[in-house]
Amino acid sequence: MEQMIFIQTGTGVDLHGQDVNQAAERAVINAIYTNSMPGIQNSLPDQDLNNMKVNVKLGLPRDIEHLDEEKIKKLVPYGTVTVEKLEGGLATTSGIYLSDQEDKNDLMYIVNAVVEVGY
Repeated sequence: MEQMIFIQTGTGVDLHGQDVNQAAERAVINAIYTNSMPGIQNSLPDQDLNNMKVNVKLGLPRDIEHLDEEKIKKLVPYGTVTVEKLEGGLATTSGIYLSDQEDKNDLMYIVNAVVEVGY
């Protein structure tokens, strides 16, 4: 990325089922869906949203190899999106095991997201 314009952070949790994808999706949504960047288009080359570059960094506590990067990319509506998987986040007890929630154990997965926007 040549020029960084915007950075936002988010956190996502999957309380049951130990699904790193669910937690990652929630982290990205938390980071981007409460933001408006009204001047972004004017800051991009040719004032074109397709020239925007978005780098999504995810701190994943476990199951990094199971992350569906394409699903994460589809959460970002414009630009060229890359996904960077990093060790991080937290896997900690939810305090309860619920077999009807497809729990494999009593852990909840917490994922941290950093969304960088620029060109």
